[in-house]
Amino acid sequence: MKIELKNWTNKVVGEIEVPESVFDREVNEHLVWEVVRAYLASRRRGTHKTKERGEVAGTGAKPWKQKHTGRARAGHRRSPLWRSGGIVHGPRPRSYVMKVNKKARRAALRGVLSQRLAEGRILVLDTMDLDGPKTKDFMKQLESLGIQGEKVLLVDGIENINLDLASRNRPELKMIDARSLNAYEVLNHRWIVASEGSVRSIVEVLS
Repeated sequence: MKIELKNWTNKVVGEIEVPESVFDREVNEHLVWEVVRAYLASRRRGTHKTKERGEVAGTGAKPWKQKHTGRARAGHRRSPLWRSGGIVHGPRPRSYVMKVNKKARRAALRGVLSQRLAEGRILVLDTMDLDGPKTKDFMKQLESLGIQGEKVLLVDGIENINLDLASRNRPELKMIDARSLNAYEVLNHRWIVASEGSVRSIVEVLS
């Protein structure tokens, strides 16, 4: 199958051949859900922690004698029953990483890319090089592509510094390297603008 190749002025300058095995696949919603859940879980730092009774600051001395005071028994002031005492079964540092097979990740990415292409929301440019890193000028170029006010995923090599600088201070834009593309980022953005070279890299990985 073929995809139109455009330039920054939204003019068709050619075509690029892409395999149907990558850009014409059915979406397995459950598989996509598993991959996205694992991706979001892996982003969690897992540094949450509360202090247990052995870690709370305070004396270990018995506050009063065991019997004949009329009060409940108490062993020390760090008891979880007391104010400012230890926390019972609180969160501890841990990893949230979930294992997902490489084949599953790639299958989910093929599905969501095919969906975006079927919706007509993938634009392939012959080059994504910019004359400078000015955000204002870059936003005008996006408008000339017919994209305005929507979340856009820019897919190109990390060596495109001007593109990175021009897009990083806009919350609706995100630049990502072609080999780091994943199902979550595709689903999280309404449009995908990719360079011809990045599309060839995606095909090389997913074929």
